[in-house]
Amino acid sequence: MLAEGEGAVKYRNLMPWPPLRNFRLPRRRSGAHGPAELSTNSESMKKLTGLILLSTIVFCASAEDFAARQRSQSLRGSYCTYGAPPRLEDKRVDVERLVAELVGLHANTYRFVVHPGETGLEDLKKFLPLARAHNLRVWVNVNPPSERRPKPDPRPLDQRLAEYQQWAADFARLSLVETNLVAWSIDDFVWNLKFFTPEATKGIVMVARQINPKLAFLPCCYFKGATAEFAKNYGPLCDGIMFPYRDESGGANLTNSVHVESEVKAMREKFGASCPVIVGVYASRHSSLGASTPEYVERVMRAAQPCADGVSVYMHPKRASNPEKYEIVKRLFTAWSVSE
Repeated sequence: MLAEGEGAVKYRNLMPWPPLRNFRLPRRRSGAHGPAELSTNSESMKKLTGLILLSTIVFCASAEDFAARQRSQSLRGSYCTYGAPPRLEDKRVDVERLVAELVGLHANTYRFVVHPGETGLEDLKKFLPLARAHNLRVWVNVNPPSERRPKPDPRPLDQRLAEYQQWAADFARLSLVETNLVAWSIDDFVWNLKFFTPEATKGIVMVARQINPKLAFLPCCYFKGATAEFAKNYGPLCDGIMFPYRDESGGANLTNSVHVESEVKAMREKFGASCPVIVGVYASRHSSLGASTPEYVERVMRAAQPCADGVSVYMHPKRASNPEKYEIVKRLFTAWSVSE
């Protein structure tokens, strides 16, 4: 212990200076340095808060713009086939054979169709890693209410919309794991706008974007259905347009290919140059327009490739059942993949 005297003096010399008991807060002067100073600080804080808020808004907008460019870019240069996969004896998709057929065609994208109540989603999960190993991109397609059974659907509207929201969520989560799943689509979208209102569509699309902002949405839009009003109301929700060509500007047929370029141009004018347009080519029979010829398929594919952002063949061609169309698709896809 320290005795009083010298030890106490040494102890006091270790204390901070000045001693706390002698410390006094300076008095604030009255007058100009009071309220005016507080007002100045308040204004500075408002400006700082405004700058932070503005920076946050700009950052979020830039992030969304970047994600939108990623979504649209994943669609460009796509050479696809649609549906009609080979199946096993138990009716499940023969995923290994499907991959082999796509590689043989030199396709770089496949549009996988999922039907409710079937095994499509499980088959898709098996297909994706095999496709990724061969650098194949995948879009998943679902049917609209007009192609569903029974008709009319007895379920409440909110329950039917929730089903599409669930699909959007399932596809988005799957795309986080299987990154070659780059897009999803709803067939015959423009003929189902009473169900897919702008508000309902936004709710469905945003479910997917909140989970994976990179997953693109491209609805199936026919020429006459894709009006300027449609583009205004739905365009901001579309990362691309799946455009089945059937010469609607020439009366609707599967014989005339001369309007491919003009119809693609018209679609670009409505949706903007940044929105990819993928032309669908009918290699399979249409329910009301009949069958197409091999010559027609080749003409439409050749006309679409220079002016569109991709070409999709409907449906996946079979060498055994239609060798001429199969060879045309293979020859053109091969030439295009080599040139790129």
